[in-house]
Amino acid sequence: MNDMTSILSQPVARLGATTITLGQALGFGTALLLALFLALAAALWRAGKARAVAAAEAADHARDTEARMTDILQAQAEMQGRMGAIADVFGARQAELTQSLGQRLDAMTGRIGQTMAEQTKSTHESLARLQERLAVIDTAQGNIQSLAGQVVQLQAILSNKQTRGAFGQSRMEAIVADGLPHGAYEFQASLSNGSRPDCLVRMPNGAPMLAIDAKFPLEAWNAIRAAEGADMQKVAAQAFRRDIEVHIRDIAEKYLIHGETQDTAFMFVPSESVFAEIHENFEAVVQKAHRARVVIVSPSLLMLSIQVIQAILKDARMREQAHLIQDEVVRLMEDVARVDERVRRLQTHFGQAAKDIDDILVSTSKVTKRGQKIEALEFAEGETEPPRGPAKVEAGARVADSKTGQLRLRVVEDGD
Repeated sequence: MNDMTSILSQPVARLGATTITLGQALGFGTALLLALFLALAAALWRAGKARAVAAAEAADHARDTEARMTDILQAQAEMQGRMGAIADVFGARQAELTQSLGQRLDAMTGRIGQTMAEQTKSTHESLARLQERLAVIDTAQGNIQSLAGQVVQLQAILSNKQTRGAFGQSRMEAIVADGLPHGAYEFQASLSNGSRPDCLVRMPNGAPMLAIDAKFPLEAWNAIRAAEGADMQKVAAQAFRRDIEVHIRDIAEKYLIHGETQDTAFMFVPSESVFAEIHENFEAVVQKAHRARVVIVSPSLLMLSIQVIQAILKDARMREQAHLIQDEVVRLMEDVARVDERVRRLQTHFGQAAKDIDDILVSTSKVTKRGQKIEALEFAEGETEPPRGPAKVEAGARVADSKTGQLRLRVVEDGD
């Protein structure tokens, strides 16, 4: 016992100044175990109570869940019914929609087919017009190719001085021959000084002739077009100006003869573009030509001048024939006077015939009136026996019938 006491009194721990013995530690442990046991029992009791409450709540929840499931099943059944009705409505609507879509698709297909037919027809027409235009374009292309060949030939012609001169001469001759009558002009005719202009136009009334020269210094012009750089163009322009001034001086000295040719001569330039370039960039040359009484003309200006000369020739021919026209007018007036006299006589005959016709109409009117009077008369009853011998109706011989109250004629025999 003492041993147990001594064992229990042995210290096992120290807390600060306090010494804890084994007995105290065992007492504390026992108390602690008891407290733990009590706490565990309380916890178990509370857990059992909680489980009972949870079981009751679970039963209530199960009953609520079952009720809710019943409600859900009932709602599901109602929903299925509604879904069936909706499915039936949707099926009917879908059938109607399918039918409507089919009708619309058929109508659209018809319209699309009609539109496609119209588009096809329009496309065929457009292709036909396009083919026609392509044919026209092919024709134009052929004409362009032919024109290109002609331009090449023209370039070959213009490259030769002699052929170039013949080209300008031929153009000038064509313009003059088309505008003037035969005999009013002469090509390559000789003048009194031995010079031979390209054309001489005979003016009316013995006036001096008009000289036309078709030569043109085209080499210097081609040099201007082919020059590269300002210096080369300036040199070529000076050469062209010098050549054309020499040509103007030659025309003025050779073809302007007092009393034989006009005071003005024409220098024919066979190109409108060259003519425009001269008047635009070589104004001094043009002024010098005017002072020398040489007129630079293009094909259009030469044609206009020829038309003016043609009008002058026509006026001269009309003046030459003026006395013949006057004689014809005098004869025409005499014929008109005779026609007037004969018409007046015919008018007199018509007047007399009209008077005779009026008299005849008066007589026929009287006869018609007398016939109407005779046709309107009625004889008395019983007087069916015709009168003996010739009878006559006296003027105012109408008497009144006492029975009928009508008028009748009193017939008086000859000799009464």
